[in-house]
Amino acid sequence: MASSRDRQRKMARAKLDRQLARRAAVAKRRRQIRAGVGAAVVVALIAVGSAWALGAFDSEPEKSAAGDVCLWTPQDAAANTNLKDVGTPATKDLPTSGTRPMTVTTNQGGPITVALNLTDAPCGAASLAHLAGRSFYDNTKCHEITAEGALRCGDPTGTGLGGPTYSFYDENRPTAPEPAPSASAAPGQPPAYPKGTVAMIGNPPGSNGSQFLIFFKDANPAEPKYTVVGNVTGGLDVVEKIGGQPTVDNGSGAKVKPKTDVVIQSLTVGEPTTAPADSGTPSASPSAG
Repeated sequence: MASSRDRQRKMARAKLDRQLARRAAVAKRRRQIRAGVGAAVVVALIAVGSAWALGAFDSEPEKSAAGDVCLWTPQDAAANTNLKDVGTPATKDLPTSGTRPMTVTTNQGGPITVALNLTDAPCGAASLAHLAGRSFYDNTKCHEITAEGALRCGDPTGTGLGGPTYSFYDENRPTAPEPAPSASAAPGQPPAYPKGTVAMIGNPPGSNGSQFLIFFKDANPAEPKYTVVGNVTGGLDVVEKIGGQPTVDNGSGAKVKPKTDVVIQSLTVGEPTTAPADSGTPSASPSAG
């Protein structure tokens, strides 16, 4: 039979085991609670971080304004009575790629069709479209056949001083040819203004408005100063015929006026196309109008 001392020892041992078991259970529960809290904190931090990254805590953003494509410089109609006020083209949301058709009908035949280059000359094309939409060119005369071989049009007064009440800078002007410039380009080198080129001409140079040139032969000036805006796609034979007629005094001593009046009966500009325009100086081949 076990002594009373042994029974006391067994009872004490059992009591200690129970205490250790309770402590272990409490510790396990604490670890579980801490683990759960930690996981919840991590999830919360991830959610907050994601929301921050997505801008959930940012203030309401202002919609960024579209940048101006073109700048139209006002001209003083009071100082130059040759100017005609028909407003100004838009400055934003202008087409800047592809081409846009322009059609010129004259009393000399035609029509003369042109592909305006929206990629390299969006402002020139926008100006022509704006003016055409206001019948600016209708019933105006092409008042000059230039020494470089181009027909000059677009001035309602026929003086070379007229235009709209705004101007814009050059945007697609060829660089001077290399080697040394001459009337004809070097072999294998394209001219600055191939036959069929349509270019804006400003007065003074770099101050473009409504006047434009249609080249009926290759031109390679020492210092190119005209913005190339497109090229003839049809009716170049009409331009060549006009360019071949005799010239007379324009009233200022310059023998540059076509002997037979060249009248633009209408000039229209169609909608932009999606096809990209060719970069560089445009060229064209003669075709019947």
